[in-house]
Amino acid sequence: MKKILFTGGGSAGHVVPNLALIEEVLSEGIADVCYMGTNGIEKRLVAEWKLPYYQIECPKLIRGGGAEGLKRNLKIPVEFYRAVKSAKEGLATFRPDVVFSKGGYVSLPVVIAAKRLKIPCYCHESDFSIGLANRLAAGFCKRVFTSFPETAKRVRHGKYSGAPLRRSVLSATKADARRKFNIPFNAEVLLVFGGGSGSATINEAVRTHLKTLTQRYYVFHVCGKGNLIKSTVQNYRQFEFISDMGMAYACADVVLSRAGSGTIFEILALKKPALLVPLEEQTRGDQKENAAYFAEKGLCKVLNQNELYRLSKAVDSTADSQELKDRLFSSQFVCGNQIILNELRKALQ
Repeated sequence: MKKILFTGGGSAGHVVPNLALIEEVLSEGIADVCYMGTNGIEKRLVAEWKLPYYQIECPKLIRGGGAEGLKRNLKIPVEFYRAVKSAKEGLATFRPDVVFSKGGYVSLPVVIAAKRLKIPCYCHESDFSIGLANRLAAGFCKRVFTSFPETAKRVRHGKYSGAPLRRSVLSATKADARRKFNIPFNAEVLLVFGGGSGSATINEAVRTHLKTLTQRYYVFHVCGKGNLIKSTVQNYRQFEFISDMGMAYACADVVLSRAGSGTIFEILALKKPALLVPLEEQTRGDQKENAAYFAEKGLCKVLNQNELYRLSKAVDSTADSQELKDRLFSSQFVCGNQIILNELRKALQ
């Protein structure tokens, strides 16, 4: 059988869309699958699928960080050369017919190594603006799929596909989810999460406003590994991590989250009213762009980090906005799974 090697990592946003595609590839018997990444979050998430995994070490650009960051960045050329060499060894071991990259710093040496071995490469860009790894990788790829139609026009070999989504996110039901987590069916549920590793900023803000929030909402808080606290507040549940986010979404009447593209597209597909708090530190500003794009279309609310003092009122405003709900229910959403899979099928022929 033909084989596809997936790569991408550094954050859950670079891994979860890959898992959505892997699920489709395996269920339809399109190809065998393997994965290449670092000893990071991608390794932990992929391990649940028991896929062949090849680990490489890869340098990451430090944004800011002063003198120490500069010193670290100066080592990148040598470390990157080693990463490409290691990626070539992994590709020679797995011998894939196609490489699919979801971006993130780990993906670039894999794509370059694959190009040198004459293995066709495809990649996907989730954000409105193209990430550094995908900007550099685009020239080595036969196709760059995008979640936003505008993005496809700005990149070589670009094609608008929409965002890949996991089946489990779309199939969970409210009744099943609330039974699973033992949440009263008539409760108004606020789902809070800050990405794959959690968000200290959002965690702190929610806990500061917790007594006010729990007067109205049952707060379902996914806070990230190592971020649980002791609490006796009623109507408050906290989890380090939820493997089945479909069930978590199904519980929710309103969502408070960061503004990673994958998260936003899941929320939009499920038509959940959402208040987004874009990540601002050590970032190129992609989350602010993502949030602004959808806020202008009236499909979400946005609260900047310096405005978290008014979190409770902002959540209430989001939950009570009939205009937001109407726009969500009338919006059209493009899921990227089949468009991407169709091109991968052609590449494997």
